[in-house]
Amino acid sequence: MPLSPIDSARQPMSLLVPDTSYSSSEGEEDFYDADEEPNTHTDPAPSGSRACSAASAAEDASPSPGPVDLPRTRDGEIDYDALYEDDSDSDLGSMENHGSVVTHLLSQVKIGMDLTKVVLPTFILERRSLLEMYADSFAHPDQFVKIVDMPTPRERMVQVVRWYLSSYHAGRKSQVAKKPYNPILGEVFRCHWDLDGVEPVTENREEVGDGPVPWCSPDQLSFVAEQVSHHPPISAFYAEHVNKRIQFEAYVWTKSKFLGLSIGVHNIGKGVVTLLDLGEEYTLTFPNGYGRSILTVPWIELGGSVVLECVQTGLRANVEFLTKPFYGGKKHRVTCEVFAGTEKKPFYSAQGEWNSRMEGRWNETGRTEVVFDVTAMKARRKRVAPISRQPANESRHVWRHVTAALRAADTDAATAAKRRLEQAQRDAAKRRLDNEEAWSTQLFSRKGEDEWEYNTPLRKRIEPKSTPLRAADTETR
Repeated sequence: MPLSPIDSARQPMSLLVPDTSYSSSEGEEDFYDADEEPNTHTDPAPSGSRACSAASAAEDASPSPGPVDLPRTRDGEIDYDALYEDDSDSDLGSMENHGSVVTHLLSQVKIGMDLTKVVLPTFILERRSLLEMYADSFAHPDQFVKIVDMPTPRERMVQVVRWYLSSYHAGRKSQVAKKPYNPILGEVFRCHWDLDGVEPVTENREEVGDGPVPWCSPDQLSFVAEQVSHHPPISAFYAEHVNKRIQFEAYVWTKSKFLGLSIGVHNIGKGVVTLLDLGEEYTLTFPNGYGRSILTVPWIELGGSVVLECVQTGLRANVEFLTKPFYGGKKHRVTCEVFAGTEKKPFYSAQGEWNSRMEGRWNETGRTEVVFDVTAMKARRKRVAPISRQPANESRHVWRHVTAALRAADTDAATAAKRRLEQAQRDAAKRRLDNEEAWSTQLFSRKGEDEWEYNTPLRKRIEPKSTPLRAADTETR
């Protein structure tokens, strides 16, 4: 059975555990970061049913964070935009400084236990939402749009692999394993990126006018994510480049288990890269994640098998994220083999580390190449609308007070802000239940029983320029 929250009134001060939990699908009530013990009850929002409106009202009541200097605007207000662009790390991440807290926590859990209601220390929180972390998968936008430029199906598949494997390192901001905020129901995150060699236009700038980010240009890569479900906690996201006529749709949710000295996170879902003019779709799955060494300084490891495949061309890539052996061995190892049709031997192989460097080999010719080298790849900073212009349900607006408190190293203020936010969600859910109102998503819709899709993808808004699969595309490399 899931654990009840720690009753702070009965615990000695040295063992108080600030409130947060890992996302999961199980549990009778919710998977919020904060516990269910009421703190300061939030008055219902006047209009009632939208969860993020209630959350915004609760967040606006948050006190200013602690004494650490924070960036300020000319008016002396906290500059929340600057806070989100600040990638510096505080000393909140060191588990070694909080040994009694973690030891007390571990005394309550059993191996294999679901972590829905298990409280974990606030100091492991990362200052961004999970939705924004998914956006960081496109921190190298040129690698993604380059898929379209490859002349043959085999080279396009290898480029899909290159983008996919190089996308994981940018999503991790710190060597210490930290956990992004659990998105609240209805939360949305939007951003876009410039591409290499494409100078941003400021005057008479063409805008796409629709899609995930209507104000970006057709030469920019745009992204949107929405938290579409609470049970299970499903995040859906979508990206597109209009001029390159490429799009990506995905949905994912996580299920967490306690494994002894580590935490395992199972990622459930899939993504689809679509090349509109070629009629090719590349489906992919996601590896599992592990938080290792949680008694000392935790670190993230990826593990498990994933498959990338294109039905139209018959190409398939098998990727293995290898976990570190108990004795010896390297961290973060990855191997990949790419096959054509029913061939039993791969025409392309790659190996290395997902967070540093991978090398590949075209097996028929023996030619080798660098798949990617993190030291030579500069992540593109995403462009996000100022918080002052964001609606109440945008990620950075929703979590701004928690982010400020964490940056100020004030865990009490961060916990209080999170409790208010998440209690507002419970209040909104109760009102919907009392009024027999169903939750309505904004940007994504359910597809079939388990899948989700973006309502207005590029493939629905434009016509293909050419017929799929030119004859030359079917030639072997």
